[in-house]
Amino acid sequence: MQTTLENLGDLTRRLNVAVPLAGVESEVKKRLARLAKTVKVPGFRPGHVPMKMIAQQYGPQVRSDVISDAVRSSFDEAVRSQNIRVAGYPRIEPRSGGEAPANDAIEFSAVFEVYPEVATPDVSALSIERPEVEVVAADVDRTLEVLRKQRAAWNDAGRPAAQGDRVVVDFTGTIDGVEFPGGQANDFTVELGEGRMLPEFEAALTGAVAGGRVEFPLTFPADYHGKDVAGKTAQFAVDVRAVRAPELPPLDDDFAKAFGIASGRLEDLRSEVAANLGLELKRKLDSVLKDQVFAGLRSLAAFPLPRSLVDIEAQGMLERMAQDLRQQGMKPEDIQLKPELFRAQAENRVALGLVVGELVRSQKLAAKPDQVKALVRETAQTYEQPDAVVRWHYEKPERLADFEAMALERNVVDWVLSRAKVVSKPTSFEALMGPARG
Repeated sequence: MQTTLENLGDLTRRLNVAVPLAGVESEVKKRLARLAKTVKVPGFRPGHVPMKMIAQQYGPQVRSDVISDAVRSSFDEAVRSQNIRVAGYPRIEPRSGGEAPANDAIEFSAVFEVYPEVATPDVSALSIERPEVEVVAADVDRTLEVLRKQRAAWNDAGRPAAQGDRVVVDFTGTIDGVEFPGGQANDFTVELGEGRMLPEFEAALTGAVAGGRVEFPLTFPADYHGKDVAGKTAQFAVDVRAVRAPELPPLDDDFAKAFGIASGRLEDLRSEVAANLGLELKRKLDSVLKDQVFAGLRSLAAFPLPRSLVDIEAQGMLERMAQDLRQQGMKPEDIQLKPELFRAQAENRVALGLVVGELVRSQKLAAKPDQVKALVRETAQTYEQPDAVVRWHYEKPERLADFEAMALERNVVDWVLSRAKVVSKPTSFEALMGPARG
């Protein structure tokens, strides 16, 4: 086998390969001979079909298969012998150039990309903000209030609707006097201040009384998810059936028992809430630091990216998004997605993957068995039978994949944090977790 490698610029290479034809013909004969032992042809017993007939009927397909296998194995052998790291998939094409093809060889060219040279990044100049925060009594109190609201009893308010009330309504919306899809409902509950409805809708119900009727215009935002009504003004007529106010349960021992506290003591519930908030805080801190570290590593990825890897990543993201949309009920013909929509994100993922991969290799940051086991046990503690959960994960190696990835990520984050400029930033639990918590 003869090979020559051409550099086509950046990461693109062309490998020219000549495979001796004698070896191909020899393999064709072997395969036809094996086939002759089992093939069934009318009028002949198995194993007694004339070889000439076998060659006529099956020869072209067998030869095509042998050539394909020879091309594939020759390419793999040439790549290994020249220590080439191929990125993506090669494009196999007939030999190009001015030379006439040899009669005693099969010649082809494989055009492909190689991985870029990636060095261990210098992270000393990266600046990382580490939030300094702890769970305090006010955070526990705020969480207990959320729990009280979740167990509220809703009673007739006997007054006009106010923030925090639930208003039960029948409503009809029209545009230019015509009802539109989604603009009607009966026995519909609106919790004022919850934000599920447009602000103008909730504002119109504030001050409404049970048995009353409210009529008002509402202009849908231009970017409203319902494209048929986006930017248009509708007229709503709302009949108020009930106005209900929440009655929160008292914070006492009975409340604690309702949440499974064996002792029935409110203080024990507070302790459990504080412990859960501590776990939530730890996960958030880990996430905040990881996001900063990975963004910093991405900024240091100053090397060309193999287009083939980016294309593969973008296509994978497209397929995952399309699957999610189908699961949400969208019809396949309505899903109009193109890989270009995901290209920027795909480039970030490929670049980051290359940097992290080099870090893991050069700094020996791969997940260690004890790290993986610690993560499995940590997760198992949230179940009623932790030991059984641990055993289940270790029954099949593939069940540990997510934990191995988590351990690897932690190793990378810790490596960067030990070398970057880390600045402490005092903050509060509420500010760090964001308004969506409650």
